[in-house]
Amino acid sequence: MIWNPGKECLTRKEYDEIQLERLKWIVNRAYERVPFYKNRFDEIGLKPEHIKTLKDVENIPYTTKEDLRVNYPFGMFSEPLDNIVRFHASSGTTGKPVVVGYTKNDMETWKENIARIAAAAGVTNKDVAQIVFGFGMFTGGFGLLQGLEYMGVSVIPMSSGNSERQLMFMEDFGSTVVVGTPTYVLRLAEVAEEKGYSLDRFKLRVGLFGGEGHTAEMRRQIEKRWGIVCTENYGLTEVQGPGVSGECLEHCGMHINEDSFLYEIIDRDTLKPIDKEEEGELVLTTLTKEGIPMLRYRTKDITNIEFAPCKCGRTTARMTKVKGRTDDMLIIKGVNVFPSQIEGVILGMDKISPHYMLYVRKQGFMDTLEVQVELADASLLESYSELEKLTKEIRSKIKSNLLIDAKVTLVGPKTIERFETGKAKRVIDLRNEGK
Repeated sequence: MIWNPGKECLTRKEYDEIQLERLKWIVNRAYERVPFYKNRFDEIGLKPEHIKTLKDVENIPYTTKEDLRVNYPFGMFSEPLDNIVRFHASSGTTGKPVVVGYTKNDMETWKENIARIAAAAGVTNKDVAQIVFGFGMFTGGFGLLQGLEYMGVSVIPMSSGNSERQLMFMEDFGSTVVVGTPTYVLRLAEVAEEKGYSLDRFKLRVGLFGGEGHTAEMRRQIEKRWGIVCTENYGLTEVQGPGVSGECLEHCGMHINEDSFLYEIIDRDTLKPIDKEEEGELVLTTLTKEGIPMLRYRTKDITNIEFAPCKCGRTTARMTKVKGRTDDMLIIKGVNVFPSQIEGVILGMDKISPHYMLYVRKQGFMDTLEVQVELADASLLESYSELEKLTKEIRSKIKSNLLIDAKVTLVGPKTIERFETGKAKRVIDLRNEGK
């Protein structure tokens, strides 16, 4: 089902016309109402009327997370608080949180964008959706709830954690859609198995996953255990929350809501715009956001854009799966490595569970990597030869695929931390330990 064919099946020329009209509007709004943007424009002699084509967006300076933190809490708002009906904020674990605000019109647009990505994933008004994202200031829980309700879906706002209670409601209420992070939904399968539940008792058929990326290998693990179709969607607090883009059932990239977001791809080193079909950092400009306009926001996410026709019938451009974040990239002995690449290698192997940790340490002037992998079967711990063979196999596979020599450590089942709230933390940086 296509939720809104009139907006999701336009020609490239029609999308360009809509984006240019809205780009001019948002630039003028930001300049007139947000001192931060007016100062940025005036510093380089740029005026809103200079934006005449979509390419002219490249003349606008980038906006970063640090800009939002410096203007905490309301310095980036373009509406008085009287017109703001909802606040959300990032976790703020590395400084002041990023605060965003929404007008009534923003909320309506958000609902529409969520409905589109949910419909693309196969969700209908006959579904019962259980949301296992945390609620609160995080955009994921409430953002998806309101869009699903807008579609007529029956929603169970469970929030995260309390896994046994999650499973009880999932069975008793007949949940057909689960909404959350892939690592937590995998954890729910593990808890069900620990309690002796047969997963056949559940009616789940669709997983709407966001908040963190997941590799094709993790998707296969979840689909195998739950017997569901997994789909991924993308969003971030700074530009809206979930609903920027989402996968359809063809699984060939995440369809972007192009009437709400203008996208660019820039070189991660030079920060210069490159062809959108090349891999680089995603930059987003909001086209409809009244509460807090974002011009050329650097997401730090590495992806590329595809324009080839999709069999689902939508004509919107598609983001490929996010490979990683520029600030998550590890440089090990001169080689650039993303955690998702490690996951892609090890989760496709037998005898290990889908749980792992990465430890980065300093040895002399070089960074080293230890990959800690959890065994699926405790009996393997009784055979030194089997452990040694499996360790060498994993190490060899990492080296041949990623061109780095990492230390591999095998640990017993259920020893690596499970993440029931928030995003999974897979990298422990010990390079400054002892300083």
